[in-house]
Amino acid sequence: MKSDKIIRSICYFARNPNESTVTELTSIRDVLSSKGFEIQTMRLCSDVENLKQTTFVGGNDKILLSAGSVSYGAIESNDREFLLRPGLSFNLDLTDASIDEKHAALLFELIRVKPEKTFDFAYVFNNPPSSPFFPSANYGKDGFSIGLQSTDLAENCTTMDEWFDKMFFVWSETYQLFMYNTDFIGIDSSIAPLFYGKSSLVNLIKRHYTSFSQSVLTDAYLKITRFIKEKNPKPVGLCGLMFPCLEDFELADEYERGNFSVERNLFLSLHSGLGIDTYPIGIDESPEKVVNILKIVQGLSNKYSKPLSVRFASDGKAKIGERSIFKNQYLKDVVIRPLF
Repeated sequence: MKSDKIIRSICYFARNPNESTVTELTSIRDVLSSKGFEIQTMRLCSDVENLKQTTFVGGNDKILLSAGSVSYGAIESNDREFLLRPGLSFNLDLTDASIDEKHAALLFELIRVKPEKTFDFAYVFNNPPSSPFFPSANYGKDGFSIGLQSTDLAENCTTMDEWFDKMFFVWSETYQLFMYNTDFIGIDSSIAPLFYGKSSLVNLIKRHYTSFSQSVLTDAYLKITRFIKEKNPKPVGLCGLMFPCLEDFELADEYERGNFSVERNLFLSLHSGLGIDTYPIGIDESPEKVVNILKIVQGLSNKYSKPLSVRFASDGKAKIGERSIFKNQYLKDVVIRPLF
């Protein structure tokens, strides 16, 4: 029987990763597994130059890598080939940038050259360090953080408060396991949904409201966000609601019905969420629209000092009005709609 205590990510942040980093990751995994947690991924975050020398995890498909925030210049330089390698995530911090066409052009080049990498890339704004969730992860200091898939904990709950109690119990259990470990940075209590059923945030919401659309103008998301920020025993990273359009398959269904526009995504993100995440984009979409979206997300992020990100997803072939074929188990194929 599968556990409902699911760790989405254990991420170790190391300025100079070495063999002991992998040993430590494995040790953390084993501690959690012994307490009935299901571990989905182990991850390592460092900078580009150090990751280039990380031969000890070369070919290790059990450890995902992140180069964190990478400068636009680095992307344009010789680091490009390295950044495009499979299993490596990175982000571009545009918090203080003068956003223009070149920033959108980067996305469309990924779509053209290596569309699967759109899954591993995000634009970020006011991004905090030490989140274990990729591609937003950034190095802040050495140590590890943990992120859960907390939607599964709500499976047999009849009220939101029951779910909140279960989340608090699991966070407390996790904290107590590592409270004396000086490398433990904290828990990112972000709600990271996935697929259909018990792992989907939209599925959970529809158990308490007549529809996803009806829930949008309630305080449901505010209540969840307030709880995960205030009751986490050792918060770190993002600690917000994720609305991954194509990873939460029931949210992807809402997108196809026209119920999850960019505007609705931004509305939810502004008061409770973390931005635009795995949002489908057609290969014939207007770069100008992408620039406009990046500018407004930057403006909202800076105005409210709120972490936000933008991650578009493309299969490199589907145009607006066509169905995607991602060939990615974490992304649901949809008929692509215009951004606006």
